Amino acid sequence: MSLSASCSRPPWPLSDHFDGRTFHSTPRVQPPPWDVLKWRLQGGRAAWPKVLDVQRVAPSAEVVRGMDATWIGHATVLVQTPGFHFLTDPHWGDRAGPFSWAGPRRKAAPAVEFDSLPRIDAVLVSHDHYDHLDMPTLRRLARRGGAVGVAGLGTAGLLRKAGFDRVVELDWWQTEILPTGDTVTLVPARHWGMRWPWDRGTRLWGGFVVGTRAGRIYYAGDTGEGPHFKEIGTRFPGIDLALIPIGAHLPRWFMAPQHIGPEEALGAARDLGARTSLAIHWGTFHLANDGPTQAADTLAALLAADATAPEFRILPIGSRLQVSGRDPL
Repeated sequence: MSLSASCSRPPWPLSDHFDGRTFHSTPRVQPPPWDVLKWRLQGGRAAWPKVLDVQRVAPSAEVVRGMDATWIGHATVLVQTPGFHFLTDPHWGDRAGPFSWAGPRRKAAPAVEFDSLPRIDAVLVSHDHYDHLDMPTLRRLARRGGAVGVAGLGTAGLLRKAGFDRVVELDWWQTEILPTGDTVTLVPARHWGMRWPWDRGTRLWGGFVVGTRAGRIYYAGDTGEGPHFKEIGTRFPGIDLALIPIGAHLPRWFMAPQHIGPEEALGAARDLGARTSLAIHWGTFHLANDGPTQAADTLAALLAADATAPEFRILPIGSRLQVSGRDPL
């Protein structure tokens, strides 16, 4: 869909994930209200401190070769390749909720000061949940100018409301060539979307595969386990860097359909054939029953016990992962 495409043109063609009214995964994964209530009443939430220490960093203005990934916190990663910079699900807010006083409070501050961000060429929004789509942050980015907003079908209206002049909305497996010459493809994820009770399933969710001069980057968004990882790896061989969520995964009876945990994340890295993976989506917001480092500690134990495991990096918020580049795609 072109940069000038309309932000609202439903109904979109019927597909295995759009029934003419709403989007859905197969199997459908949105938890029913009684399961949400059961989870809340069961208790078992690990304690988190009020504030987690984060080392603030200043990213480079440019990179000359390869790719740099700076984990800013939660699902927000700044990826820089020669001539191209993009952010995944940018969130500089204090809460993950509809209002400044509602929703889970941020425990770990963003590792990069907003005003220290370099030029941003693209902003990738995986889905409309409040911990991934933060309107105040999107407004701040739109005011900076220069960035293309990229999201799934039905989401362009929110990006335009935030102030983005250039918006791309994509269906699964659709690819857009960006003004920089780099490409972005929306790929399937097993999840769901909703901001208000009346708009559930009206915006498509997904992950992204980004093709750059330095190599391929995959960002999973939020997702449960499924065959889509292997299909993505087959359609996009040679993924150099995979940004994979590991946290907000307990209790498994409730979270498994919609959020992979450490074990599934390791399996996803294998199915993707990723050269290097980075663990994200942990240690920032207290969204589920797991403790602030529980997912990371579990993944570290799994990696230590598996001599055949692919390279999967577990780094503190604010860390910069440098990945050597490959020949241009």
